[in-house]
Amino acid sequence: MPLYILLIFAVVLLDQLMKIFIQQNVPLNISYEVLPGILSVGHVRNYGAAWSMFLGQRWILIIISIIALVIFGYYFKKLYHNWGYGLGFSLVIGGTLGNLIDRLFSGYVVDMFELNFINFPVFNIADCALTIGVIIILLTMLKDENF
Repeated sequence: MPLYILLIFAVVLLDQLMKIFIQQNVPLNISYEVLPGILSVGHVRNYGAAWSMFLGQRWILIIISIIALVIFGYYFKKLYHNWGYGLGFSLVIGGTLGNLIDRLFSGYVVDMFELNFINFPVFNIADCALTIGVIIILLTMLKDENF
């Protein structure tokens, strides 16, 4: 379990450091193409969730995040002995905490990565961790004979 706890903290730390770097070095609402036609890095303040869901509903998103953390924490503690669940829930918890910190202290989430080849919301490291974590959990569930 200590390795999973370390991973949670690593995700939060990497996410927060990247957000600080972006806020200090990239002007708000400006993006720079890093990989032409593929990826841009910018500075966006997200006052809602993906696809502008719950736009301006900061406290609802904070409450949802806290409830989700309690649920994720319960399943993490129950299932962490299976490396797939341990890894997946560690990433999901770290990602949720990363965005929750932003909402609590700034009132918005800092997003920076933009895929240029598809119409997709701008996202951050916490969002990547959440997505990868959910995929790992789902794949683990498919392979889990006890599920």
